[in-house]
Amino acid sequence: MATPSSEVLVLRGSLEGHNGWVTSLATSPAQPNLLLSASRDKTLITWKLTGGDQEFGVPVKSFTGHSHIVQDCILSNDGNHAFSASWDKTIKLWNLATGDCINTLTGHLGDVMSISYNEDLHQLVSASRDKTVRIWNTLGQCLVTLMGHSDWVSQVKAVTSDKGKPIALSAGSDKIVKFWDLRDFQLEADFIGHNGYINAVAASPDGTLAASAGKDGKIMMWDLNQKTPLFTVDAKDEVFALVFSPNRFWVTAATASGIKIFDLESKSCIEQLNPEFAGYTKAADPHAISLAWSADGQTLFAGYTDNVIRVWQVMSMN
Repeated sequence: MATPSSEVLVLRGSLEGHNGWVTSLATSPAQPNLLLSASRDKTLITWKLTGGDQEFGVPVKSFTGHSHIVQDCILSNDGNHAFSASWDKTIKLWNLATGDCINTLTGHLGDVMSISYNEDLHQLVSASRDKTVRIWNTLGQCLVTLMGHSDWVSQVKAVTSDKGKPIALSAGSDKIVKFWDLRDFQLEADFIGHNGYINAVAASPDGTLAASAGKDGKIMMWDLNQKTPLFTVDAKDEVFALVFSPNRFWVTAATASGIKIFDLESKSCIEQLNPEFAGYTKAADPHAISLAWSADGQTLFAGYTDNVIRVWQVMSMN
């Protein structure tokens, strides 16, 4: 594996089609040329990635049906279906080939802010401003409502630890990351340390680490097996999204001042991505609020507050 210093990220292009902030992005290992995006414009778009210099991708289908902002989206492992979470308090399941909504999950009493899927248990996990986390089966039935947060829950991630344990991590305005066992739906631990609301939670591909970040600008790393804090890196600005690289020891953060890539071995920021924005004053520059890596770890997608998705690729300097 190349050392971080021998690799740079190069802006390759952009995808334009949304009429609102791009709130969420999802990729699929099974379909490397597919990107799914969600937006404040109440829609989702599937993109066919062409990799061309003039046009990195083209919109394939727009998915309409939500009556409010779509906050989050995820793809099934095979890339044939998608789930979306909306401020209309619902979660929708979509057939990507036809564009049809297959099922609408209702029950949350507030905006649904985040969704995640555990493939091992075939469970969907959702987080809401109603202060709850809900677990759903594939039929769209709510199995359990997890209480415990004292404020909005803005993020949830379902992950299987490297010990094979299915867990969920949830966090939000109460500044606490909660660690749930998805088999018995019990709260196992509270990760405490943030001084502001939490916008983002991510888990490493091998299921050993979690990262959380938000208003206080600190990215806190947690050991999922020991359920203990490991170390903190300073993003120096509010963090809106976090994602681990699938094949490098990196965590990527979308911050108010740019996208920052941290090498977790050196615990340092190795790159900051700031595209040129035409027609904006510096104070009003758009910023990224959603991130996704391609499954091969070579392409980084970022959704911005100017409604554009920007695409970077990892290039070797050698």
